[in-house]
Order: sequence, then C-alpha cells, then structure tokens
Amino acid sequence: MTFDTIIIGGGAAGLYCGMHAGRRGRRVLLLEHNAEVGAKILISGGGRSNFTNLSAGDHKRYLSVNPHFARSALTRHPPAEFIALVQKHGIAFYEKTLGQLFCEGPRSSQKIVRMLLDECAAAGVEIRTECEIKSVSRTDRFAIETSQGTFESETLVIATGAPSIPKLGATPFAYRIAEQFGIPIVPPRAGLVPLTFTERDMAWMGPLSGVSADVRVSIGKVSFREAALFTHKGLSGPSILQISSYWTPGEPILVDWLPEDPEDWLAQRKRERPKAQLKSVLAEILSERLASVLANDRTAGALAGRADAAEPPLAGEAPAVRDSELGDLRDVALFDAMRSLKAHALKPHGTEGYAKAEVTVGGIDTNALSQQTMETRAVPGLFFIGEAVDVTGWLGGYNFQWAWSSGWAAGQSC
Repeated sequence: MTFDTIIIGGGAAGLYCGMHAGRRGRRVLLLEHNAEVGAKILISGGGRSNFTNLSAGDHKRYLSVNPHFARSALTRHPPAEFIALVQKHGIAFYEKTLGQLFCEGPRSSQKIVRMLLDECAAAGVEIRTECEIKSVSRTDRFAIETSQGTFESETLVIATGAPSIPKLGATPFAYRIAEQFGIPIVPPRAGLVPLTFTERDMAWMGPLSGVSADVRVSIGKVSFREAALFTHKGLSGPSILQISSYWTPGEPILVDWLPEDPEDWLAQRKRERPKAQLKSVLAEILSERLASVLANDRTAGALAGRADAAEPPLAGEAPAVRDSELGDLRDVALFDAMRSLKAHALKPHGTEGYAKAEVTVGGIDTNALSQQTMETRAVPGLFFIGEAVDVTGWLGGYNFQWAWSSGWAAGQSC
C-alpha cells in the first residue's frame, strides 16, 4: 500500500499528471471519490469536449493574483503537446470559433477520457474510484486514510479542483488540505458564471428572456466581443460569462449593443432613411424584441430636445433612446443615443453562484508554489494543480489547457 506518489482527484489535471509521473517510472496511485473519472471532461462542450484552445498558451488570458505564474507551465507544455496526443489516438477534432478545439461527434468527450485512461494504464498508474478520503497526514511520508484503506507515498498531488459545479462532486477539499498544511489561499469566487440583476432591472430584462445579441462587454480595459443572452435571472452567454470572472460586487459593466457600428451610424441612417423609426433601424441589427426595448419612449422628447422630456434613466435601465422617425431628431441627439447604446452601464446584483459557474476564480496562492513544478515551498513533496490553484482561464478551452500544463509540470517532479 506504499507508492512513490499519490494523486487525489481523477479529473483532467489529475489524470494527466498521473500519466506523466508514471512515464518517469514512478509508482502512482490516483484516488477519485466519484464512481468515474473525468466528470468535467465528459460534460464539456456539450459532450464534445472543448479540450484546448489554439491561443491557450498565452498566459495573459488567465486570471491570477500573480499574472505571470502560469507562463512557465504553459510555455513548456503548450496546446500543441496535447493536440499531438489527441492526434496520436486518432481522435477527430475541429476548430469551432476563436481557436476553440472540439472533438467530432456526439458524446465524443468520452474519447478524451478513454485516451487519458489508456495512457495512465500504459504508464502503470493504479486508479481507485469511489474512494473517500478520510484524512491526510505527513511525517516522513504522506499517509492517506481512505474508505479503501490507508496508503503512503513520498509525494502527494492535490488535483481535486474547486467548488464550481457541485453536482459533479466538486468540493473545497483542496482548500481544506491547504489550510491543514498552512498554505495560503486567495479567496475563491464563482467564475465564468451568469450574472443576476435586481427586480428593477429585471422589469425590462425579464421580457427579453431567450433573446441573444452580439455585443462587446467591458470592465475597465478588459472587454469581450461575443454573444450575450437574456435569462429569467439576468444575463448569460459567452461575453457575460467571460466578463463575470473579472467582475466584483458593486461594479458596473458596460455593454456595447452595436459593436460593429461607429457613433455616427444613426446620423448616417437618418440621411439614408429619414422616415424610418429608430426601432426599425435598430431591428436591422438586433432582434425586434430587443430593438423595441432599446428604442423605448420612456424618455420621449429627451433626444429631440423638448422641454417636457422625462428624466434620463439611471444606470441599469434601458438606454435613453427614442422611438421616433430619425428625420425628426437632431444629429447631436442621435450621437447621444449611439453613445448610450455603445456604453450602456448595467450594475449586476450578483451571480448564479458555484452551481452554474464553469470555474472558480481564486484558490491556492501561487506565491506558495514553485512556478516550474507546482510543489509547495513550505511542504516539500506536496503539489497543487489544475483548478485548485489561483489560475483561471478564459472561456473556450483555456482551463483544460491549464489542467494539462500544470498536470504535466507536476508530473515531471512528483
């Protein structure tokens, strides 16, 4: 019951670390509390596994208190390495959008899991599932007491992920081990998660549930150009999930509903179609339902400069644009309308939490880890990898690449 290294966690990072440690001749035991390994791999990409991204080697597309920490592992084990393994196993894949790589065919994510299991088997890795961890201790060696017995090892790798998607068995186990051994933690929070809004905001957002739009969403200098989707709780969709990882409570986000169009677009349309209503012009680009809401008349007259204009809406309400014929409006009013459409301030109330979050932002403080090996500085032989660590990638295969790269880095040393 003695091994060279024990890996707790049979997800992407744990399996990949195990195969690489096993290839070095290490006797490896991998422990997983679920009945099967690779739970997140199996559901990713709608069952097609968005297993990496062609741009995932860029450390600037990862969030961390130490933004340079991920560079070493990502540079030494870039996406090309994992892609080569996929090709070696004859798994067909394709690029969807923005560099995202998916397996071909329904439920093809199973092929990625099978690939990792086959590689682990070839490297002599022993895998035990449905194995509950009861305690972890360390004297001269690590001792892991489990529901299947007690195991000892020279080194211990924690690859149990983070609290996001608890229905898949996600827990804060890694944080408990870190606290036990005095390893600091960056406060975790839900990332890549839908944003929720107050009842006041939902008064106009709610009727748009199911409507999507190509937008640019920004916080400070960070922006994402992808789809946003209205839900019965607020906003979701790729652009919103992306910006959510950067959002902090109380902070507004800026939505550009017309990212392709310059600020003089409405003025140009006025000259081309002076009799057209604002709503119909916006509907050329946006859905009719969204165009109708954005071209609301709650501030009727404000853009035309009338004395009886209503008060402009507060941040978080629909932009102050008027449903009127373009020819009736002055150019300066149309410029104001475009500015409101291109920088619409919304103030989220919160997020849908870990239950809907694809990842967790924060985690094991990278300042406590070796950038080259993922080993803790304070406790020789103890490693943390994958989502447990304070490194969070963008949506679209980046977090899997971090699992591969950090797992590989630890696998060379554990």
